Amino acid sequence: MRLIARPPLILLGAAALSLLAACGDERPPLAQNLSADALPSTANAARGRQLVSNHGCLACHAVPTVRGPASAVGPPLDNLGRQAYLTGLLPNTPANLVRWLMDPPAINPRTAMPNVGLSQAEAQDIAAFLLSLPKGQEAQ
Repeated sequence: MRLIARPPLILLGAAALSLLAACGDERPPLAQNLSADALPSTANAARGRQLVSNHGCLACHAVPTVRGPASAVGPPLDNLGRQAYLTGLLPNTPANLVRWLMDPPAINPRTAMPNVGLSQAEAQDIAAFLLSLPKGQEAQ
């Protein structure tokens, strides 16, 4: 008995309709230019900038407005508010950014980013700083 190697026409039709449906209006990006406004009012971007420096984030990340050695171990953080996902796993929201900063290995055990022992308030401050960065700003 010979098996038919071609998929049924109905499957091809469904695939074609799916492709046509995707050709409609432009979809909005997954991340909607996040801002620090969704963080608690106590989150302070200036403190966050100092914490980024104090905790050695520059050893792995390029961080606009913070002077330090050039590093490309981790991704640059200049465009964090426009990324759809954090670590490729979490939808990029201010709350998820705080979770990630507090304990990266708990979210992605394969990450190279260590848990540096941030408190929730410190993580909120760093998130406020990172989300306040303008795209493409040079270090000062």
